[in-house]
Amino acid sequence: MTGDFILQEHKAGNGENTIDFIKELQKLNHSARLLIIWDGASYHSSEDFRKFLDEENKDLEINQWKITCIKMAPYAPKENPVEAIWLQLKTLLRRFRRFAKKFGIVKRMFKMFVKFKLFNLPDLKKYDTFSRFI
Repeated sequence: MTGDFILQEHKAGNGENTIDFIKELQKLNHSARLLIIWDGASYHSSEDFRKFLDEENKDLEINQWKITCIKMAPYAPKENPVEAIWLQLKTLLRRFRRFAKKFGIVKRMFKMFVKFKLFNLPDLKKYDTFSRFI
């Protein structure tokens, strides 16, 4: 709800790195409750991650959870606001493809686009899923 879009680079997508990412978000946001929008990656619902969430939200009512995760459909921009951001970033990369002869350059450009927020955040009010959070 703050308008932050946070990415963190990891060597692999897995449950361990997912938990590390959430812990970093908690450090950045101290005592704030977190709303995480996930795609359908299997490690976003791994047993280790579910145990981590259960521990973090232990003894709390659902509307007071420290961490709430919403899994969205992959590649469904009308349902998943994160897909709208990915589309903007990919479109921007395509515009600059003549400068990106190597994948390392593409990665650096992508990181720069994210760092300087060269995308528009979608209006979450358009997504019914978020009505209870707005």
